[in-house]
Amino acid sequence: MKSPHNLKSLFLYGFGLLMAAIPSDLATAGEKPNILVILADDLGYGDVGFTGAKDIRTPNLDKLAANGISCTNAYVTHAYCGPSRAGLITGRYQARFGLEINLTNSPFDTHSGLPLSEKTFATRLKKANYRTGIIGKWHLGAAPPFHPNERGFDYFYGFLSGGHSYFPSSVTTTRPLTTPDGDPIYTANEGSDLPLSRNNKNAEFEEYLTTALSKDAVKFVKKGTEPFCLYLAYNAPHQPLQAPEEIIAKYSHIEDKNRRVYAAIIDEMDCGIGMIVAALKESGKFENTLIFFLSDNGASMKYGKTDRENYSSSGPFRDGKGSMREGGSHVPYIVHWPAKLKNPGKFDGLVSSLDIAATAVALGGGDTSGEKLEGVNLIPYLTGETTGSPHSALFWRENNGKAWAVRTENSKFLMQSNKKELYDMSADPYEKNNILEQQPERRAELAKLWNEWNAGNKANEYLQAEAYQRARLKFYEDLRKQQLEKAAKVKPLQID
Repeated sequence: MKSPHNLKSLFLYGFGLLMAAIPSDLATAGEKPNILVILADDLGYGDVGFTGAKDIRTPNLDKLAANGISCTNAYVTHAYCGPSRAGLITGRYQARFGLEINLTNSPFDTHSGLPLSEKTFATRLKKANYRTGIIGKWHLGAAPPFHPNERGFDYFYGFLSGGHSYFPSSVTTTRPLTTPDGDPIYTANEGSDLPLSRNNKNAEFEEYLTTALSKDAVKFVKKGTEPFCLYLAYNAPHQPLQAPEEIIAKYSHIEDKNRRVYAAIIDEMDCGIGMIVAALKESGKFENTLIFFLSDNGASMKYGKTDRENYSSSGPFRDGKGSMREGGSHVPYIVHWPAKLKNPGKFDGLVSSLDIAATAVALGGGDTSGEKLEGVNLIPYLTGETTGSPHSALFWRENNGKAWAVRTENSKFLMQSNKKELYDMSADPYEKNNILEQQPERRAELAKLWNEWNAGNKANEYLQAEAYQRARLKFYEDLRKQQLEKAAKVKPLQID
């Protein structure tokens, strides 16, 4: 008779053989995936290899695209930064909660930030025992109630403002309030030279910022055994155009100096992503990590501007950042998950940044209470389990309808600069032929869709960053005037 100890050993041995025979994807089928959302800042559609760039090298992103799914009709919810991030992080159109502008960096204003009524995907995943973190750019409110640590993120390393300089030598605790000519400085990137933060304390970075953010992400993904959700929000390749000289030298074949530096910024971001992929593999987490990569809006050749049009590319699309045409919000978009997405390729259904929260929460068993997520779990579509397009229509609105757009699989209706345009997206995906006058029925159908969607929106409740800064400056000037007037009325004190 075999001893209980020997029977236990035989059982464990046999169980080990059984587990070894189970395909890896089935062995991990019951595990919650790690979620890694990588967001670039002002990256043009035509500025990465997997979407057609020939002069900028992005081998790590290209490999993720080649081994994952590249979504060719993918969009963000707004054509510039702040509102786009609000939509992505909540999984709801930002017009639903009245945030349609770029917030300024205002650490004492407890009313200016992502509304506290909204849940982030981090908040929803924390309730499913995910370890959550954000590294990089926040831009959704600087006062304590809006801090990332208060919005579902266990860990934060980065900056709260809309932009940041890339070199540590630029960091200062005192910033000029006026230009050399004495005019007040108004910028959406107020605070771009302030120290970084690690959670609620000032933090150092001693190398190129993109590299510092990437190395911090490496530490985060290697840590622990519980499932993680990391939102890695690079400021690359957003201005200022700053990069290490040795990386710029790699792009001597690019004639335009600005594009040369811009290419180097993207190169450093791609290298950082390679470091993180290597860390995932080293820690055994790569197979079951769902990676999203996208940009927050289109190329920085901002619509209607002429001073920034030479160094970035929207590829085949018209316009760039700020436009309701394709160049404003049609972005590079990768979904990569080796454990589940076994057939790499391209997907041409309508995909939104809203889908990131919906997918992560569905797969992670996150909290679905509160306002309904407006995205779709993409995985059934990307595996072929579900056919068709994840969305029948996508919508855009800027500042109460100053500009707007609606896109279906076959059509697009938009208005900007008080001009309406209608396009057949099947025959004319690059918006060359405005068919507004020839297709009144198509126009009416799209207008009906947009009006129905807009009925659930709120009016914008915030001031654009520059207008806010002007109003804030006037507030303090008026306050000072009141103080001086009050002081002037005080009679000198006499004592006896």
